[in-house]
Amino acid sequence: MPPEIVTLPCLADNYAFLVHAPRGGETALVDAPEAAPVLKALEARGWQLDQIWLTHHHWDHVEATDEIRAATGARVFGAGADAHRLPPLDLALADGDSFAFAGHEVSVMDVSGHTVGHIAYHIADARAAFTGDSLMALGCGRVFEGTFAQMWESLSKLAALPPETRVFSGHEYTAANARFALSVEPDNAALAQRAAQTEAARARGRATVPSSLAQELATNPFLRAGQPGIKRALGMENRPDAEVFAEIRRQKDAF
Repeated sequence: MPPEIVTLPCLADNYAFLVHAPRGGETALVDAPEAAPVLKALEARGWQLDQIWLTHHHWDHVEATDEIRAATGARVFGAGADAHRLPPLDLALADGDSFAFAGHEVSVMDVSGHTVGHIAYHIADARAAFTGDSLMALGCGRVFEGTFAQMWESLSKLAALPPETRVFSGHEYTAANARFALSVEPDNAALAQRAAQTEAARARGRATVPSSLAQELATNPFLRAGQPGIKRALGMENRPDAEVFAEIRRQKDAF
């Protein structure tokens, strides 16, 4: 039985996620931006929190970790390479590691670029990937600590997951990302349709996260740097995909 995943809006535009296994009752939290929404959701559902999975060290993903841990006794998981910047870890993880959660295998992927030491969590049999600020809905995180080449490698790893994978990313940035994406690929009909759907969803106060990887592959310019049409539009027909990605990211930074 696949886990139930609950999207929790936090702070101004962050998301955290509760992952609950109906059989056995175990519950994990992905990132800890704010305590109150998490504790309220747990209480409303009668769930006990067992684990906290951190994606990266930025304050808006870890700020409430200690408060939630104190309230629930949950164990905290995160990247060993980033342990010096994370709340104290009960389990230090690295690329290629996996661990069991309620009978499901959770695979750990290093997706450095936005930060060095950023990790994602993939649950294959739940068709779910928790990507933090690496791959995002119609976008990707700004490259703060890593290199553009490193970020492209990370996105390429995520792009290789099964297309039916649901992408649970860390922020509600989709509408702004759509406006930029249309500036890169204005003739992409699937993108235009998704942009309109995003605007309608946000007007109703609905979350646009998660998305599907299939959607991202069809509409997200940061995954589409290898597309001939995008390369032509940028005058980069003969340049490597990683260089095209870097140019797209630079344009987004200045958009």
